[in-house]
Amino acid sequence: MSNSDSRPIAVFDSGLGGLTVVRALMRRLAGESIVYFGDTARLPYGTKSPRTVLQFARQCLRFLMRFDPKLLVVACNTVSATALGDLAGEFTVPVIGVLEPGAAAAVAAARQQHAAGPCTVGLIATEATITSQAYPQAISRLDPAIHVLGRACPLLVPMIEEGRLPTNAVVQAVLQEYLEPFIKLRAPSLILGCTHYPIFSEAIARVLGPQTHLVDSADETALVVKQRLATMHAFGPVPSEEPLTCYVTDQGQRFENLAAHFLGRPIRQPVWVAPELLESAT
Repeated sequence: MSNSDSRPIAVFDSGLGGLTVVRALMRRLAGESIVYFGDTARLPYGTKSPRTVLQFARQCLRFLMRFDPKLLVVACNTVSATALGDLAGEFTVPVIGVLEPGAAAAVAAARQQHAAGPCTVGLIATEATITSQAYPQAISRLDPAIHVLGRACPLLVPMIEEGRLPTNAVVQAVLQEYLEPFIKLRAPSLILGCTHYPIFSEAIARVLGPQTHLVDSADETALVVKQRLATMHAFGPVPSEEPLTCYVTDQGQRFENLAAHFLGRPIRQPVWVAPELLESAT
């Protein structure tokens, strides 16, 4: 049996936030080629109905299957929370979300401060993720004594996609309002329940203080992917000269700067895919 597999890892998000997951994958898995799809024309997903989220996600993952990936990574908390169960059974390769790894990391962080007994962790996410109750359910399965206080933060994704910096006065005012319940709670951990939010992680940490550990599911997801590839004997054989190819449904003027900010390195121009092409293929 071969212990290598040159097929790419396919990663999907509603926008560019999933590039934080790509960044973690590239850090942990240097030998892998990655195909990324950002549905930038139809974001944000967090304010859409579960039916629409499932429809859009299915279209995007079917597009990625054209590249014969060895696994699919859903780098979107909204899709992971509302549609992953349906999607996982529709494809012939593993489908890995970001929610379960994030929940596990939040439990571990909480128990470092509170070894036993009831405690509460915080969660900021999109409206759809909060409404789904997927994080509280996942955490309860791991540790029934840990409760989740969640708050929807619908303004954060649009501000991030607009390219607003964490130092922007509007951003700081919005963060102060959204995070107020967690300041009062003095939560041991706060889940950044959207892959866009790590862009504001330093600003969030300043508002909350050192007692709150921020949980970014990107690195935890990359670890799960690495473990799955090990069980599949499917690691990439050699580092790729061009490890990342990006596809998007809308290419705004800020793409290069914003994508490089998410990825932590310069990025090549993406390939544009018309949303109508995705819709006609379903």
